[in-house]
Amino acid sequence: MIPGVAYLFIKSGKNNYNSLEIFGPKEPVTKIVDGKQVIDTAYHLVGDFSFIDQDSNVVTQAIVKDKIYVVDYFFTTCKTICPEMSNLLMRLQFAFKDDPEVMILSHTVDPEGDNTTVLNTYAAKHNAIKGKWYFLTGDKKALYDMARNSYFITAMPGDGGDEDFIHSEQFVLIDKQKRIRGFYDGTDYHDVTRLIQEIKLLKQEEK
Repeated sequence: MIPGVAYLFIKSGKNNYNSLEIFGPKEPVTKIVDGKQVIDTAYHLVGDFSFIDQDSNVVTQAIVKDKIYVVDYFFTTCKTICPEMSNLLMRLQFAFKDDPEVMILSHTVDPEGDNTTVLNTYAAKHNAIKGKWYFLTGDKKALYDMARNSYFITAMPGDGGDEDFIHSEQFVLIDKQKRIRGFYDGTDYHDVTRLIQEIKLLKQEEK
């Protein structure tokens, strides 16, 4: 009897977890559907950006159009959390190496030190696949504004000035509609396993 009940529970519940949570501020919006006024929800969307990658190319939001992507913030001289984060991003990249819909954007928090030459060397060290894993530098204020106001990497206030510094282990999952769908500990092997699984789930959801 118990196996039978378990089977029915699994069968009936297998579609209950068919979508990931959408993170960020939400606002009610009114729209017309089939001639009727209905209340819908407007979700937070990641803002536009323009940075420079490890090959000195300008990278904008156009690069992730219709893509699922993972974001992190790091710096190449970090000796604490960043090496493990980058190693686990290598694992993530390998999991989706043949999937053009999945990308990684790693942003430096030290654009003064992490120029394109430094980032190119770092990318090569981590076997970054061109067109899949981008290492981004640029204006510090713009980088930090994206971290705080688009990706919610940190809740700590700051202005992107000389004394401002972001140091976070967070990986952020973004869907094809530019919505935040998950936060993960980028130093935790098991949490990155969850990230890999949830990217697969997100791909099924978006079908």
